[in-house]
Amino acid sequence: MASRTASKDIITLKGSAAIVSEFFGYAANSILYNRGVYPEESFGKVKKYGLPMLLTQDKAVKTFLTNLTSQLSEWLEGGKLQRIVLVIMSKATGEVLERWNFNIITDGEVVEKGAVKEKSDKEIMREIQAIMRQVNSCISFLPCLDEPCIFDVLAYTDSDTTVPFTWMESDAKLIENPQMVKLHSFDTKIHKVDTLVSYKVDDLDEQ
Repeated sequence: MASRTASKDIITLKGSAAIVSEFFGYAANSILYNRGVYPEESFGKVKKYGLPMLLTQDKAVKTFLTNLTSQLSEWLEGGKLQRIVLVIMSKATGEVLERWNFNIITDGEVVEKGAVKEKSDKEIMREIQAIMRQVNSCISFLPCLDEPCIFDVLAYTDSDTTVPFTWMESDAKLIENPQMVKLHSFDTKIHKVDTLVSYKVDDLDEQ
């Protein structure tokens, strides 16, 4: 008889932080690829979450995202991270065109008392798969970005959070009267991540 270890279903604070920060790294790559922020040829194919994924091969972007996910994991473990926003802006004007919002709800009891939760790894993966599929199909509901774009990442943390010198205070980079599309969520039982994309409506679409 095949045995099955229950340890695969036990979620610790550190493990949950790793899942969420890794998810954001892959989600950011997928957004940058699907929204054409970087050339298609600058991405390489990998398999993750049971899906074909694309990761940037640009050294500067890779370093940025690696450092970012490492810092996010630290904040997640401390229960300090409230929200991450990936912002896509016009390279020429700096106008904000899209805001990909990842709102994070943390189980405070786990942070304070070190409790563990239980949830199937496969169930978490299926929930993440659903989000990634929506990101990959975003061209079906988002306006075409027909100009060179750049991106930035905003992190919303508790007021008492220690922030590295490499991070700077920023405005919220909001979009006036945006359209919004709520995407799927996933929940590790310690961190729940709600996803929403807001975007600038093309002037022609409003007429």
